[in-house]
Amino acid sequence: MNWEPLNTIDQLHNIYKSEDVFILFKHSTRCPVSAMAKRSLEYDKNLLPKETIIYYLDLITYRDISNTIAEMWKVRHESPQLLIIQGDKCLYHASHSDIEMRDVISFIS
Repeated sequence: MNWEPLNTIDQLHNIYKSEDVFILFKHSTRCPVSAMAKRSLEYDKNLLPKETIIYYLDLITYRDISNTIAEMWKVRHESPQLLIIQGDKCLYHASHSDIEMRDVISFIS
């Protein structure tokens, strides 16, 4: 799995300006539900093309970035949370036990 750390507001602005589709995973390193969601994504990583990047946000360290995501894409903050972003639109979001890799596939194919 290609986890790309999401740790600057500039990264968000670049994602916002792009017409590419991006996957963002917001993860709380202190939360067992978040750990379960992350393991589930990693377990099903073979469903994704190998070159697929998932941006990984450590919510404990970068809560301000999570707040900015909520503002930019008009999606209420949740933890854990998976978002599919394209430009200024959030195409899909799920949180907690609703996070499933199979739901991501249709957005990146």
